[in-house]
Amino acid sequence: MTQTHDLSATRMAAAVRTREVSPVELADHYLARIERLNEQVGAYVTVTAERAREEARRAEKAVLDAADPADLPPLHGVPVPIKDLNMVNGVRMTFGSAVFAEMTGFLDDNVVTKLAQAGSVLLGKTTTPEFGLPCYTESDVAPPARTPWDLTRSAGGSSGGAAAAVAAGLAPVAQGSDGGGSIRIPSSVCGLFGIKPTRGRVSSGPIVPDLFGLATNGPIARTVRDAALLLDVMAGHMPGDLYRAPEAHGPFLAHADRAPGRLRIARSKKSPVPGVEVHPDCVAAYDDASALLEELGHEVVELPQVLGADLLPHFATLWGVMATMTPVPDESEHLMQPLTRWLRAQGEATTAPQLFQAHSALQGALRTGFAVMDEFDAILHPTLAMPPVPVGHFHEQEPAENFWRQTQFTPFCAVYNVSGQPAVNVPLYWNGDGLPIGVMLAGRLGGEGTLISLSAQLEEARPWIGRKPEIWTA
Repeated sequence: MTQTHDLSATRMAAAVRTREVSPVELADHYLARIERLNEQVGAYVTVTAERAREEARRAEKAVLDAADPADLPPLHGVPVPIKDLNMVNGVRMTFGSAVFAEMTGFLDDNVVTKLAQAGSVLLGKTTTPEFGLPCYTESDVAPPARTPWDLTRSAGGSSGGAAAAVAAGLAPVAQGSDGGGSIRIPSSVCGLFGIKPTRGRVSSGPIVPDLFGLATNGPIARTVRDAALLLDVMAGHMPGDLYRAPEAHGPFLAHADRAPGRLRIARSKKSPVPGVEVHPDCVAAYDDASALLEELGHEVVELPQVLGADLLPHFATLWGVMATMTPVPDESEHLMQPLTRWLRAQGEATTAPQLFQAHSALQGALRTGFAVMDEFDAILHPTLAMPPVPVGHFHEQEPAENFWRQTQFTPFCAVYNVSGQPAVNVPLYWNGDGLPIGVMLAGRLGGEGTLISLSAQLEEARPWIGRKPEIWTA
């Protein structure tokens, strides 16, 4: 029997307009599932039940009063949670840290405003690790985020709560953010489709600065069409943004219904981090995707060497400085987790000349690298170098070992945060233990449309929507 949360977000939005389902029914359904199951998956740190029901009632009245419901905004009445790194006016905002456990948001981030204007209903704030720094979601303010495919294993990070919510049927889609893989990592671990957009496609304002352009907001969804719709809603340059993506050629949702044509796709499974060996399951997923791309008529070739391991220290320099961007009072520093304190100490020890030298070295390497990468329509990698890991695999280690384990787990993603190129996780493969193993496709700057068309073709050839964890029917 079809349940409400079996509906895709695009189908849900259409059903609201035709009055097949009401926004109040949707909100009540998801809030009931959250109440029953959230403790198991650790998806939400704050649930805004009263606000969700009030927004749903207003959305339902708008449907009844509309002269033509087709004129309602694209996500009218559809529940969408917000990651707890993004501020919502009047809603608790923790940054995943005990330092801010009792803080209340005092304005809306630009992406929150856009989602509200699109008619979405706020279910709550999804869990994130402290300041969004690690690739796992285990904070001091909420239970660990766990992949619904195996509740002993991490949902990844830093959008771990968002991915856990969508994969467990606690939200139809979710807003996430990605500064070093934080949309693609949990999407891979939770068997979802996620998009890290081109730098400057989605505003990070008005509070969070985009000084280095590493981080961006983006969608996490069960289907390519849902992610494309969410990206259409979230996209847009706002006053004060330092970066601006190339103009998109029409709505992203339209690309999901458009054949990509024959593409030239490069591939590489060589880790950019020396000493990291890619797990056989991740290699199998990568080889399987390569074969499928060739079956679909695309040209698949090996990617020449682009960016070397000598750039890793420069990225680490930027990451350490980013860890210092959230102001923490001296008297509250003891409340931060050991990894956060360790990263902030490195950032605070970095001089201004060292920071600019690191940024300059990365930019110089990219100017050479783009000449190679732009020869291809897309680039294929394993998303991660390992299958989903147990909760505590990183968090229970000393900071240096913790950070090295994270580097071994996710060596492929951060390159495309440095370059600003769009990249997606595609959930095509599950291993013998029934765990999802994603593959990553990166595109040219401004090339989200091509990635969406290609991903939709892969989804049609190898549908994944029918794969659901046991908790889905709980």
